[in-house]
Amino acid sequence: MPTYRAVCASDAADAVLQAALLDELLQRILANSPAHFEQLVFDLVAMGYSGSHKDAAAQLGRSGDGGVDGIVNEDRLGLNRIYVQAKRYAPGNAVGRPDVNGFVGSLVGLGATKGVFVTTSTFSQPARDYVKHLSQRIILIDGQELAVLMIEHDVGVRSYWMVEFKRLDEDFFSEE
Repeated sequence: MPTYRAVCASDAADAVLQAALLDELLQRILANSPAHFEQLVFDLVAMGYSGSHKDAAAQLGRSGDGGVDGIVNEDRLGLNRIYVQAKRYAPGNAVGRPDVNGFVGSLVGLGATKGVFVTTSTFSQPARDYVKHLSQRIILIDGQELAVLMIEHDVGVRSYWMVEFKRLDEDFFSEE
């Protein structure tokens, strides 16, 4: 059973390292400028849409942007669009329903049906409940989810060390 214990220890160590990386990512995001955060959000949200990132996303503005920070095109022609709002809030400063309601109001004014609201903090429960019953499709991504997505899509991280696992080579022991 030593192999089993080694695997369990490895899984536990991996969980500790993963949690530390999530925390470190959020700290670094908060240490950088709001403009850097918005760019990070667009890099992440635009992945996989309409060819290059340059063609996929357009930033609309800075503070006072009317509740929408940018647009991501789901297709090359820009027929399907996702509107994005990014809020870089300190931990413990949850995004509330009024902020989400303002974003939804901007979407209605633009005739939009899809939106992604990203924060470095969390969303209040009333904000989460509010988006469940809308005709628009709104995705809320909090800081922890943002950090997980960054790791999954290699945004702001890189592989440092790879672990190789061995298994029995059945062909080697075959006496045919």
